Amino acid sequence: MTTTAVELLEVVWGRASTAPTSASQLRVLHILEHHDGINLRTLAESLASTPPSTSRLCDRLQAAGFVERVLSAQDRREVRLRLSGRGRAFLADLRARRERELRKVLADVPADKRVALLEGLEAFCAAAATQIHDDAPDSGSRTA
Repeated sequence: MTTTAVELLEVVWGRASTAPTSASQLRVLHILEHHDGINLRTLAESLASTPPSTSRLCDRLQAAGFVERVLSAQDRREVRLRLSGRGRAFLADLRARRERELRKVLADVPADKRVALLEGLEAFCAAAATQIHDDAPDSGSRTA
């Protein structure tokens, strides 16, 4: 059931196109939204990617106006990555379009099932947030 739900969600969300970003670029935008000022190395670790590949992703996002590179105040050799105003607006618009598509589907779900779904999703989000936080590169949960 989980696989089916994920696949159907992808189809529903596909109606709310993520253009002009790829799935990888969208993932970068989400990470930057929650980790403002992250450096390239840490972003690459979060993506399980290499710094050169991550840098190229950020180059394309910067060219699109979604990402800004800022020199670190502590170390001028280090570059910090930030979501630009345009990047924030893109994510807000994408979320609104995805929500509209989801509401269309949920309108056909009986009310009692929507309540059960909400309760299940709240529990899922809490568990996922805990795991993501515990797995974060700067959370201290990793061993050296």
